[in-house]
Amino acid sequence: MSPHFSLTTPLYYVNALPHIGSAYTTIAADVLARFYRLQGYQVRFITGTDEHGQKIERTAQQRGVSPQAHCDEIAAGFQSLWQQLNIRYDVFSRTTSPRHQAIVSEFFQRVWDSGDIYLGQQQGWYCVECEEFKDERELLEGKRCPIHVNRTVEWRDERNYFFRLSKYQQALLDYYATHPDFVQPPSRRNEVLSFIERGLQDFSISRVNLAWGFPVPIDPEQTLYVWFDALLGYVTALLEPDEEPTLANALRRWWPINLHIIGKDILRFHAISWPAMLMSAGLPLPEQIFVHGFLTKDGQKMGKSLGNTLDPFALVAQYGADAVRYYFMKEVEFGRDGDFSETRFVNILNADLANDLGNLLNRTLKMAWKYTGGQVPNVQGTAIPQEQPLRQLAEHLSQIYAQSYRQLAFHEVCQQALTLARAGNKFLDEEAPWKRYKAGETEAVAEILYSVLESVRLVAYVLAPIIPQLSEAIYRQLGYTIELNAAVVAPDLLGDRQARWGVLPALQPLANPEPIFQKLPVPPTVTDSP
Repeated sequence: MSPHFSLTTPLYYVNALPHIGSAYTTIAADVLARFYRLQGYQVRFITGTDEHGQKIERTAQQRGVSPQAHCDEIAAGFQSLWQQLNIRYDVFSRTTSPRHQAIVSEFFQRVWDSGDIYLGQQQGWYCVECEEFKDERELLEGKRCPIHVNRTVEWRDERNYFFRLSKYQQALLDYYATHPDFVQPPSRRNEVLSFIERGLQDFSISRVNLAWGFPVPIDPEQTLYVWFDALLGYVTALLEPDEEPTLANALRRWWPINLHIIGKDILRFHAISWPAMLMSAGLPLPEQIFVHGFLTKDGQKMGKSLGNTLDPFALVAQYGADAVRYYFMKEVEFGRDGDFSETRFVNILNADLANDLGNLLNRTLKMAWKYTGGQVPNVQGTAIPQEQPLRQLAEHLSQIYAQSYRQLAFHEVCQQALTLARAGNKFLDEEAPWKRYKAGETEAVAEILYSVLESVRLVAYVLAPIIPQLSEAIYRQLGYTIELNAAVVAPDLLGDRQARWGVLPALQPLANPEPIFQKLPVPPTVTDSP
């Protein structure tokens, strides 16, 4: 039976259409899901929307629509962008689903039965944008939220139901001690530990005077707090479509989740509140939470007030899904903050995809049409000498790329693959098959062209999770009719489902050479260099 791998993005809040940060997270999750599918895993890739809370209620009121109509519209916007970015999720979880309410109610009962919910008084400064009470020490001047810096917090004094988070302080510290990779990268783990060690406070899990949300199962006068509801969307998403919505059914096959991918702004909810809630309910914790950084534009934080927002819909419409996916996976080390510059964007794509990879394939195909009759040269890849430099590099790539994917080091995968592509160009220039053909060295020419074509195929395979459309275009030009990113791929293409040297069959008919990536126009103020 195939191994399983489950992963999630956050369930994105539907106060507005998706921004570039949401797209970045989801691209990364899709890349990892595609990698594991190619490795033969059964994958459950979950994304979706978080649709309750005061912020949504107010936004809908301002727009003059019902909260549900607002949620339906924004959720459709997320699904549309994911489609445009060629993101293949398995489940789109929506927290307004009746099936989700059944899961939330059953989970609440478990935590209630554990004695970890009680009625108390909540006083403090509340950020509606974050849907979170803020410690006064965190606030900026003028009682502004440290995350939503243009929003002032509101004072709240109300009677709510609380979750005994403080009870789980030592349990969380113990868990982190025995599971050092639970939160990655290490800087985020240290941040969480520091917060826990300062002392945890119980937090309210209900609100009064709020209609948009699920009622508290034991007290319909109160509404469940958005985070207590939303985090359970990961569990609801594990149900099969025709299953009765019970915790037992949801947890039976895919739980615990292998990986949550989140931004650093929601770290505490996922790394402190969520594990404590699961402990209270007697459930295993997720295997890992990986936290990425924020994106800036031209070195500045993005914001409407600054007039420098980056519209992901416009970006993908102008440049295409693979271009957007490649830039953010290569140019931003996942886990750190990163920057978008259109100049850098265009130059990187031209250098890597049009020149290094695209031109390598195109020129080699033209020579194959000229020198070997439009077929893969009649060479067995495994018979090429082990000491040949291109084969050595290719076999090294085969050994290292998978570990980089598993560590979410997507930038390393791109660098590793491009190293082989650049070596292929250098190899052609040095070996000069056009001269050797004129000299009658046809066997040497065949070996040279096979080596380069096989190297390009290997690069396409390794990069397939990142640039799926371009990778499949390369495979088509190499004569394959198979869909490289299908759930099931023919074993003769992949062998043991690892990248391998020498898979390209000899005498395979080659397609007519054509550019796989059209060179982009360079902005007039810059030169064409990465």
